[in-house]
Amino acid sequence: MIYDAIIIGKGPAGLSAALYTIRSNMKTLVIGMGTSSLAKAGRIENYYGFSRPVTGKYLLEEGEAQVKNIGGEILYEEVVGIEKGDDFIVKTTKDSYRAISVLIATGQKPAGVKIRDLKKFEGKGVGYCTTCDGFFYRGKNVGVLGFKDFALLEANELANFTDKITIFTNGESPQFSQDVEHLIPKFNFIDKKIQAFEGNETLERIVFEDGNKQSIDGIFIAYDSASAINFALKMGILTQGQAIMTNNRQETNIEGLFAAGDCTGVFKQVSVAVGQGAIAGKHMVEYIRSKK
Repeated sequence: MIYDAIIIGKGPAGLSAALYTIRSNMKTLVIGMGTSSLAKAGRIENYYGFSRPVTGKYLLEEGEAQVKNIGGEILYEEVVGIEKGDDFIVKTTKDSYRAISVLIATGQKPAGVKIRDLKKFEGKGVGYCTTCDGFFYRGKNVGVLGFKDFALLEANELANFTDKITIFTNGESPQFSQDVEHLIPKFNFIDKKIQAFEGNETLERIVFEDGNKQSIDGIFIAYDSASAINFALKMGILTQGQAIMTNNRQETNIEGLFAAGDCTGVFKQVSVAVGQGAIAGKHMVEYIRSKK
C-alpha cells in the first residue's frame, strides 16, 4: 500500500495538516509515539476560540478525535528513519510505510544529554548520523550513547562497518521494545554514568563518574527517540541550528518533504503550529495531485 501523505508527529502541527489532507480525499497516515510537549501545558488562555482556559492535553485529545472522525488513521509507533526513492519510505520500529509526500512535525526535543566536552568533539569523534559517518569507522572501536530503540537500531546500522560496538546507557536502564530485542545479543553494554569525553584533536576516551576510563574511536548520540534533526542529517535536509529550514509553503529542500511546527524553529505557540500545519497540508495536497 502507498499513502498519499504520511505525517510524522501527532501534535498540533501534524494533526492540523492531517485535517487538510484527509478532507482533500488524500489517503493519510499519522504516526506518533510518546507525548507532545503540548500535553504538559496545564493552562492555555491565549488560543483563539476558547473564552476559558483549556489544557494542552484536552486540545491534543480533541485534535486526535477530530482526525479520526473524518477517517484519519493514527498509528502509535516510533519513527526511526525516512528514505527517499521514487516515493518516501518511513521506517518505524515495527514496519515500513510508503507515501508520495511526508510531513515532519515532530516538535523540538528538549536539551539532550549533558556530558563535559561533548560539544568540543562534535565532528571530531562525536557524531549524530550513522548513515552519514559510519563508513569512517570501519573496523574501529565505536560507541552509541542511548538506552531506547533508536540507540539499538543505530548500533545495528554501525554493524555494517565494524563489530566493535558498545552501547553506553549513561546510567539509564535500557528501555527496548520487543520489536528490537533480538538485536541485543549483538552488542556490548555499559551502564555507567559518563562524566566527560577526552582527547587531543579528536575523541580518544570516555571518562566515567567512577573515575574509570575507556578508549574509544568515536561515539554516536542516539539518546532518546529519533528527532527532526536526526531525520534531517540522514536525508540532507537543510537546517539552521536545531531547526529545519522551509519556504513559505513549508517545503524543505527535498521535493515532497515538508516540515511544520516547533521543529522549524518558529515561535513556540499552539496557534503557530496549527497554522503551519494547515499551510503544509494545503501544499502537500497540491504536490500529491501534481504527481497523480
